[in-house]
Formats: sequence, structure tokens, C-alpha cells
Amino acid sequence: MPEGALAHGSVAHLLPPTYKRLVADWLHEDTPSFDYGGFVVGEEVSEAKLLGKSEGIVAGIPFFDEVFHQLDCTVEWHVQEGEHFEPVKHCATVRGPVRKLLLGERVALNTLARCSGIATKSNRLLTLVREAGYPNILAGTRKTTPGFRLVEKYGMLVGGVDQHRVDLSAMTMLKDNHIVAAGSITNAVRAAKSAGGFAVKVEVECQSLEEADEAIAAGADIVMLDNFTPDRVKVAAAQLKSKWGRGTGDQKPFLIEVSGGLTEENVAPYVCADVDIVSTSSIHQGVKHIDFSLKIVPKGKSTNNSEA
Repeated sequence: MPEGALAHGSVAHLLPPTYKRLVADWLHEDTPSFDYGGFVVGEEVSEAKLLGKSEGIVAGIPFFDEVFHQLDCTVEWHVQEGEHFEPVKHCATVRGPVRKLLLGERVALNTLARCSGIATKSNRLLTLVREAGYPNILAGTRKTTPGFRLVEKYGMLVGGVDQHRVDLSAMTMLKDNHIVAAGSITNAVRAAKSAGGFAVKVEVECQSLEEADEAIAAGADIVMLDNFTPDRVKVAAAQLKSKWGRGTGDQKPFLIEVSGGLTEENVAPYVCADVDIVSTSSIHQGVKHIDFSLKIVPKGKSTNNSEA
């Protein structure tokens, strides 16, 4: 069973209309003037097969579709978003003028490959922490690629994990530099609360149990135990929950997040019932892409939705 947003509906329904402008910008970047290669092949209507050539989860279908929609082509999918496939898989058929199939090829493939890679990595780590007995939230981070954040956050959602805050306006996260500039954790939290009001959560990055304790006392909604060892995480989380409360109706509602260099190789010892959120950039930074290719079908032949 899928988890997260994908379990409740189409992740594509979350996208703002402005994503179409992103796609237009990508196409402009790739062909800013003359399309010399397209001149060679002409306008004859053709078909191309989208082949999944490495194992993974398909993610990024709306972006792929929009690339070809803007080029007057159509896409027929033979897999669903979030579906796991084994290579070589005929994932979709694209139809349109051959020049335009090639015009959109690299933009569409690059976007799909990266988004699918993030979804695949996200889902793999989610499976790992579930197998370790962790029932709570796994999240990405804001360490995304400028200009490509929407695609990367989308991939996390398709992979079943929480995308964390999308941008600086989504939540106030107070880091060490904020604390130093404000003079104290208490000053920073109070200022953040006054600016964001009840609608904007405040999270504080903490380097010690004492800092986390001060943050909760000041009214922080979330405390991040940053770069703690597994043993320190479990001790600190237990002490904070024992002091301030573990559930609805207790003294102070707050969440504990753990972050800092977490990967598939080291995350298991960190998970415990008192940790509400595990966040990591390893599910979207340096992630291996899923290999896709687009192959023009020779004249006189037709595609089908069987394996390649």
C-alpha cells in the first residue's frame, strides 16, 4: 500500500498552474534559437516508445506530459505514477511530428529521470525505516536544486515521504545563525511567533538537550536534535517527552525531529517511538537517476504496451 499523499489521491492535483511556465522555460533553455537537428528529420507524424531501462518508481508524469503538450504531441501511459517497474519496461507512447518528439526528448527524459530517482530513493528509505519498526514521519529537506525544487519535492511525495517545508515562507526554522543574531533561543522563538502568528509553525535546530528544553519552554512547535548520536537522540527524546508531554492533552504539544547526515546505512539506530520526524537530504541529493530512453518507432511498425 502506498503511503503519504499518493495514498489519498493524485499527487499531480497538488501542482500549481505555474509549473507549466517552468516547462516552457526548460524548453527555451534547450532551444534558444534554431533547431538544427529537427530540421533534418522534418514534420512527419511518428511514434516513440518511452522505455524504462533501470529498476525504479515512475514519478514526474505531469512534467513529462506538459513538455510534449507544449510541442503539440500526445502521451499515452502504460504505467501509473508511483508504480514500480523492472527493466526494460515500455512505460509510455508519445505521438506527434518527429521534429517535435526530438525537440522535447531530452528535457522530458531528464526531468522524469531525476524525479523518478528521488521517488525511488525516498521509497527505499521509507521501507527501511518501516522495517526497523519506525511508524512516524520520514521527510526530505529544503536542500533542493534552485529552479528545480518543485520537481524534487514532487518526487518525494510520490515516493511516500513528507516533503518538509517547501520554502522559507512555509515554516520558520531557527538555526544557529538565527539564534546568534537574536541573542537567544527564547528571543528568536518569541520574534518568530509574533511575525508568523498561529498559522506558521516554528522549529528550532538544537545542538543539546538544554537548547531543546529552552526552545519548548519558549513555545517552539518542533525541536530538531541535530547531529546527535543514536544514543543521545533516544535519551534526549525520552527526557523531553517525559518532561513536556507525549500526546494530546499533555503539558505542551510539540514534535521532536532528528536530522544530520542520515542515510540508508546509518538511520536505523536513530528511530524510536519518541522521535516524531526523521529528516534527511540523502533522498534527494546525489540520487542516482532512473534510466529512461525515447526510441522512435521505424516506419511501418507500431507500438504496443508490452514489454520492450
